[in-house]
Amino acid sequence: MTDFLLELRCEEIPARMQLKASEDLARLFTEELAKAGLKPESIDSFVTPRRLALVARNLPLETAAVSEEFKGPRTSAPVQALEGFLRKTGLTQDQLEDRDGVWFAVVNKPGRATAQVLAEAVPTVIRAFPWPKSMRWGAASQTTESLRWVRPLQGIVAILGEELVDIEIERIRSGYATLGHRFHHPGEITIGGAHDYAEKLRACHVIVSHQERQSIIEARAAEAAAAHGYTVIEDKGLVAENAGLTEWPVPLLGDFDPAFLEVPPEVIQLTLRINQKYFVLRDASGKLAPAFICTANIEAKDGGAAIIAGNRKVLAARLSDARFFWEQDRKTKLEDHAKKLERITFHEKLGTVADKVERVAKLARWLVEEGIVKGADADQAEQAARFAKADLVTEMVGEFPELQGIMGGYYARAEGLPGVVADAIRDHYKPVGQGDEVLTAPVTVSVSLADKLDTIMSFFSINEQPTGSRDPFALRRAALGSLRLIQELGLRISFVKLVLGTVQESVGQRVRAATVPAMEADLRTLFKHVPLGDIDPQAIASRFAEAPELQAEMEKSVRGMFEIIPFLIDRLKVQQKEAGVRHDLIDAVFALGGEDDLVRLLARVTALQSFIATDDGANLLAGYKRAANILKKEGVETAEKVELTYAPEQAEADLIAALDAAEPRAAAAVTAEDFEGAMAALATLRAPIDAFFESVTVNDADPAKRSARLALLARVRDAVHAVADFSKITG
Repeated sequence: MTDFLLELRCEEIPARMQLKASEDLARLFTEELAKAGLKPESIDSFVTPRRLALVARNLPLETAAVSEEFKGPRTSAPVQALEGFLRKTGLTQDQLEDRDGVWFAVVNKPGRATAQVLAEAVPTVIRAFPWPKSMRWGAASQTTESLRWVRPLQGIVAILGEELVDIEIERIRSGYATLGHRFHHPGEITIGGAHDYAEKLRACHVIVSHQERQSIIEARAAEAAAAHGYTVIEDKGLVAENAGLTEWPVPLLGDFDPAFLEVPPEVIQLTLRINQKYFVLRDASGKLAPAFICTANIEAKDGGAAIIAGNRKVLAARLSDARFFWEQDRKTKLEDHAKKLERITFHEKLGTVADKVERVAKLARWLVEEGIVKGADADQAEQAARFAKADLVTEMVGEFPELQGIMGGYYARAEGLPGVVADAIRDHYKPVGQGDEVLTAPVTVSVSLADKLDTIMSFFSINEQPTGSRDPFALRRAALGSLRLIQELGLRISFVKLVLGTVQESVGQRVRAATVPAMEADLRTLFKHVPLGDIDPQAIASRFAEAPELQAEMEKSVRGMFEIIPFLIDRLKVQQKEAGVRHDLIDAVFALGGEDDLVRLLARVTALQSFIATDDGANLLAGYKRAANILKKEGVETAEKVELTYAPEQAEADLIAALDAAEPRAAAAVTAEDFEGAMAALATLRAPIDAFFESVTVNDADPAKRSARLALLARVRDAVHAVADFSKITG
């Protein structure tokens, strides 16, 4: 058993590609060896800016002989089938075995030298390598058959034990030589094998382990910061990026003019991190420190003084630009910035960003005036919405798009707008992702929810819904953000009213107020599971458009309005699945019809999930399904009141008594939104239902008994449906 070393050396690999490339090399190499029956005990992967490498541990010197068996056609099959099987196996007919009228082939493959397997596998891996971006170079690049690599490939080291594995690809032949650090040791190094690879390179100022370079950067950056009373703001991504830019990382601390700290801290952080790849520091009070840490790739003779001076000079220029943008932008009021939004197209079919702002402002006010978002001032909500996008035309956001919203908040404060308005402008994009915080300030909530709902409704109205993995306008993210706001803040509103209000505010005068109730009635049909194809948007639009020329546009809005509710429900299921809630339970609550208050719906679902997990719940579900199947078979749609003309059996009387007690209890609990109490009331039906099915014949020969007992089962079904439609529950 011996180790195999492979190094692929090239010009600088982009830092963002290195770790994935290291994983891909190990994966592809393992897959190629497996085809020949080889499996290393383990693989150690290495990557630096100029090399990809791996060490495969404990490989045998030869592959084992293998015997493979293939099943062929029947002996009575046409001759063409037999000939095809022989070509596949490489055997002749006399080498096949006849087993009960079926041909079988046993192919014996002798062992091969591992070096030979490696010599074939490595070029295959190199040619199949999945770089996100790659290139051809030199004279060979004139043909599309030439090798593609991330940067020009310059050298290959391939050593099995201490023996060279002879590999050639694109006139690059494997050898024992590699290169050390570009400046500290630019000459060749002779590698003896896997056993001395890492240490020989370390002696030449190359640390081949990406993880070790990260650890060095973190530790030494923290030490340098602590020596000046600072702490490093944690940034794992930046640590990994710096490790990908260096082979011999040397963190150095520099400083900048404290006067630049008058610029918002987010601007300084982005300037340091994005433009310069510097680490940002805090002082003892937690404020941004006028200092930075850069990572050099050399051990400088002057201790890094010249490097720090050069970086300080570059950073000063960057921060001067940022300060200029900050000062220039504040010379113009947000109201005037907002006017420039008329020049920016939001979407060719949806008008300008100014048009979107107008819709969002109206919707934010509506959310407050309707009492959906409580505690907010409607004027402030509208003001915040009108200025929320104004910073998109500022110099600062033009330079740093990541600061949209944030800069608007700073500019709002600088010109003396109320703090709640500035906060809403700053935070109206939140929550952006699943892990982002949900803010509770009422004005912020109204603007954030209005912005997201308008985006969803607008694109649905022009038939730009997400399809499959395609979601170019991030509508799924907007939907999840809206649902989180409604759910986590307990906003009490029906989906129907929310969508209707969004359409009404965005369409404006094109919807007559008198027709809104009719539109709402049409919307509510969705909650009775009427297929979209059964709803005629054209007929609906004709009732809402003030003028015939607006009907076509109104029809699109109506169709989008009807399609948006299933979309929101689907997003809700995705969100709740991640929280451990079953889809079928959400369906069971929605199937009741009319339950479209998200907060109340999820309370029902939570109570239902807990109930179904109990013995009472599982047994009641089984009893319900038995009753529902009988009723379906007999065609009983509704529960009719039947006067008993006979003396009921004991189990029958017990079930009637249990229903008489449970029905009003469950209904009262549902009205009070005490869904656990409603489930508890239903639980009392479990034993009487079980006893009823054990001792009572439903389809009695006596028509009066049969009708009464079917009506009793219909009461059971309807009592359960007061809480959820159990027919939608699987299992």
